[in-house]
Amino acid sequence: MSGASPPLPPLREVIARYGLAPQKSLGQNFLLDLNLTGRIARAAGVLDGYDVVEVGPGPGGLTRALLDNGARRVIAIERDRRCIAALEEISAAYPGRLVIVEGDALEVDMKSLVTSPARIVANLPYNVGTPLLVGWLQTEPWPAWFDSLTLMFQREVAERIVAQPGGKAYGRLAVLAQWRAKAQILFDVDRRAFTPPPSVTSSVVELIPRAVPLAEANPRVLEAVVAAAFGQRRKMLRSSLRTLTPHSLPLLEKAGIDPTQRAEELSVEQFCALARAFAEK
Repeated sequence: MSGASPPLPPLREVIARYGLAPQKSLGQNFLLDLNLTGRIARAAGVLDGYDVVEVGPGPGGLTRALLDNGARRVIAIERDRRCIAALEEISAAYPGRLVIVEGDALEVDMKSLVTSPARIVANLPYNVGTPLLVGWLQTEPWPAWFDSLTLMFQREVAERIVAQPGGKAYGRLAVLAQWRAKAQILFDVDRRAFTPPPSVTSSVVELIPRAVPLAEANPRVLEAVVAAAFGQRRKMLRSSLRTLTPHSLPLLEKAGIDPTQRAEELSVEQFCALARAFAEK
């Protein structure tokens, strides 16, 4: 399905015509470099036959690249009404292949909008990237309705997603991401590629959902245990878990974990054991 793209005006011209100055309140940083949007679309793999969910398309730079790269349909979720007209121009150029959803991605039932197989590819607005990812990772039932996530985050967030036990970056996000997915940083994106340039480097992260999570756990219980453990990460687990239960010692004993350990020392599997012990309490 991929091939020569239909004639569309340059993105800068579109932004000027519709007055699309990026809004800080919406976490907007537009990608105008078509070589880069093409690279991100290609990083998502062969898209022929796939529905692709894109969050925060803005003026549609990545949207165009996803369509050019062969996506069967792109479901673009945008809460900024100013961007809708620009996206409608793209929709007209690719008849029947762009579905524009005006709304808050945190509230949209994405699963109901796609036909399998589906992928998620997005330059995520900075202020909702983490909650969106956590929501996708807590999808029920599992395996999820998507078979890959190709997402852009601030470099610091990307490092937290792939972090290993023992390091400063290791925390809630690493445990939740690696429990149900294999995560890797694909490449960094220079801040000058954006309008306006953010103050930090960004990174594109690939997450491939595991058919079976690393270990058995209830996602909501695991989330609560991990949040409590890392909420006071300098304390020993026997103390930090007291925000969750006054009976932290027997739980840690049941899970086979030393109560003097700290959250950052535990593997994903150990957190799952703790979540199972808590669920059985």
